[in-house]
Amino acid sequence: MSQKISLRQAEHKVFRTAFNHGLWDVFIGSIVLQFAIAPLLSSSLGDFWSSAVFLPFWALVFVVICLVRKYIVTPRIGFVKFGQSRKIRLAKFTAVMLVVNLVVFIIGIFFALNYNVTSGWIHTALFGFAVLVMSSIAAYFLNFTRLFIYGLLFLLSLLVGEWLYVNFKISHHGFPITFGITAGIIIITGLVLFFRLIREYPIPIKESISEEKIG
Repeated sequence: MSQKISLRQAEHKVFRTAFNHGLWDVFIGSIVLQFAIAPLLSSSLGDFWSSAVFLPFWALVFVVICLVRKYIVTPRIGFVKFGQSRKIRLAKFTAVMLVVNLVVFIIGIFFALNYNVTSGWIHTALFGFAVLVMSSIAAYFLNFTRLFIYGLLFLLSLLVGEWLYVNFKISHHGFPITFGITAGIIIITGLVLFFRLIREYPIPIKESISEEKIG
């Protein structure tokens, strides 16, 4: 019984360390960066295209992350195949996130068709809380606790940006400032974790038989 518990704890620890390389933090930060830059492009490209232009950028970042994981991270920490209980947990997470995303998508379309998305505290707060709920669910199922903090920072970026706009007339609802800071925090966190992993887990050196040893 104790062996089974220790194996479960070991798997739990390995699952938690799967997000400690920081690469997904960088990807999340690149997504948040859209909310800082898109408002600056909306006047020339429109609301839709100012966001759509980021899709190729996200795709490029995702491809780079996959390559870095394969050729830099995996040789250092290895690859782990999780057991059935962890697979069930991931399946539950996928199902819950699909439902939540569908609900948020429907609500988002409703507000986009009937209201200005960036107008008013209520709409801003609802969107921020939706992101916080999704990030909290992901943090729970993936044991990726930083996601909750990032969701909270996202919500604060919306509210503080709106506050800056109302009280100080900061352009673009203050989003270039607040989301720029939030994206910077997330990306820097990811880079710090990544370079710490590189430093702490060097690539194992395979011993080779030299000509001197043979002689």
